[in-house]
Amino acid sequence: MHKKDMPSGALVLLVLRVLRSAPLHGYAIAQRIHTLSSDELRVEEGSLYPALQKILLKGWVTATWGTSETGRKVRFYKITKAGLKQLEAEASDYDRLTKAIQSILEKA
Repeated sequence: MHKKDMPSGALVLLVLRVLRSAPLHGYAIAQRIHTLSSDELRVEEGSLYPALQKILLKGWVTATWGTSETGRKVRFYKITKAGLKQLEAEASDYDRLTKAIQSILEKA
């Protein structure tokens, strides 16, 4: 993995986790992930917006139109109860996978 590449399968998990704190528009979601990862992870528009559309269609988030801090018309995404359940499931799966990989790295 090159520095700043998103780990495979992590984008939906990270988006849901960021939205658990507060509703955000797409650019703010990408910036929040970048900031919280100490500038290690970057989310490209070409990945973020298809992921947001996917989780919107699954009912894990809702979207409403609003105005950004810069005065632009944007969609604000808010996590739903179904999204919170999905977040819990994905976080658990990711934690289990991370522990399994760490175990191999320590024992092999």
